[in-house]
Amino acid sequence: MPQTNRELADFLRRARSLGDPSRAGLPADGRVRRVPGLRREEVALLAGISTDYYARLEQGRRIVPAPAVVEAIGHALNLDAAGREHLRTLIGHSASPGRRGTRGVQRVRPGLHQLLDAIDEPALILGRRTDVLASNRMAKALFTDFDRLPAVERNYARWMFLDDNARSLFADWEVHARTTVETLRLDSGNDPDDQATTALVAELRERSHEFRRWWDEHRVHQRTHGSKHLRHPLVGELTVDYETLVLPGDPDTSLFLYTTEPGSPSRNALNLLASWELSDTSTPRSPRP
Repeated sequence: MPQTNRELADFLRRARSLGDPSRAGLPADGRVRRVPGLRREEVALLAGISTDYYARLEQGRRIVPAPAVVEAIGHALNLDAAGREHLRTLIGHSASPGRRGTRGVQRVRPGLHQLLDAIDEPALILGRRTDVLASNRMAKALFTDFDRLPAVERNYARWMFLDDNARSLFADWEVHARTTVETLRLDSGNDPDDQATTALVAELRERSHEFRRWWDEHRVHQRTHGSKHLRHPLVGELTVDYETLVLPGDPDTSLFLYTTEPGSPSRNALNLLASWELSDTSTPRSPRP
């Protein structure tokens, strides 16, 4: 752990600034609040620790509190499951030991490529820092053909912020773009020294003011399921639901599967896209390495 844990200090300060004293059940003390959120002493009171101890944590001091104290601080700050896990990781109580320092090049085994090819619904396999490791033909038709991009550009966050087609595809682009930032923030906490993640964040901060603003808010999010409203250039508007499945044996790799409600206009649009994709024989599929 570095001498000063800047990531922990930044996360605690920003989480505290989002706290609501009334929801925390704190009595009004008559003092005027010059800044929004909770005071340090209020977080300490809610967590059952001394103000000095919490202040040292928020300063990034080299302190490793007991797991129960970490949970109490997470509760005091009203963190969700992703936020509490991020807090544990930053402090040194990650529930996934062994990931840090062992991150080599990620590869998708042949059986998973076969699985993707057998799925008729759009499907993506994402790795660390939202790298797109594999996709099937329907995902390429629905989103973009990542295989045609240079290897360094096959990244979901990079595509979301730097590709104009992504901005026009998502009807609620800001919602999903912000979620992408928060997901990347969560992943980066698992290995803050990862050079590839650092380079990606630096590029996106430089080239996108939205990314820079949302990254500095230090919010985290764990994608599990949800919906995306799309405006596809070929089949028009449709809504797809997604489920996220962590692949066995590799906690850094996830399968994203996109489906539509049976009998809905979105299902019809996806069927139309599938028929167009099957009838398009003019463009060969990109070979996999």
